[in-house]
Amino acid sequence: MPKSARPKTAAERKARLGKILEHLDALYPNVTCELHHENAWQLLVATILSAQCTDKRVNMVTPGLFAKYPTVRDFAAVSQDELGEDIRSTGFYNNKAKSIVGAAKKVLGDFGGEVPRTMEQMLTIPGAARKTANVVLGSAFGIASGVVVDTHVQRIAARLDLTKETDPVKIERDLAKLLPRDRWILFAHQIIHHGRRMCVARKPECAKCPIEPLCYAADKTV
Repeated sequence: MPKSARPKTAAERKARLGKILEHLDALYPNVTCELHHENAWQLLVATILSAQCTDKRVNMVTPGLFAKYPTVRDFAAVSQDELGEDIRSTGFYNNKAKSIVGAAKKVLGDFGGEVPRTMEQMLTIPGAARKTANVVLGSAFGIASGVVVDTHVQRIAARLDLTKETDPVKIERDLAKLLPRDRWILFAHQIIHHGRRMCVARKPECAKCPIEPLCYAADKTV
């Protein structure tokens, strides 16, 4: 099967993006963050735990974790070693425990125990780089501060030729320019779902994908 033709003009690129978004809306109309949480603090902890770990594994760990440490103050008081044992199965547990205890102390000390609602403040919290900050601001507060760029978004944005960049911050900048701001949060959720279910890293299921006619990625499987 011949590869799809690349759009040649800005108008063609805009029309193609519109069709991609329509397909994503049809496939994943009401998707949200897959990390289970009841508040912004729990989502911050879960997002820190999700680095180099599946959401499924994090969701197995967090119910017991939040039962043992119900408040930010509880996390701030625990020893890094004890917390590390509690989260061992998520991998990189020493670094994650250090970040979470540090985050709890920062949120208590500087923000009155409440997770802040701006990117600038979020980035002062241990363990919270832009991706984590965007997840928390978007999914806990509905604040479109940017576009979450995880491994799925990075891979699929490249496959769909929405960016030529490889650095997550630059990818986010490209996506923020392309997408209307009111799509930033939903788009990331949709792409993450698509990356887990269809546009996987190896042998993407292109034959099942309704976006396939618009895609001219080099590693297509049809």
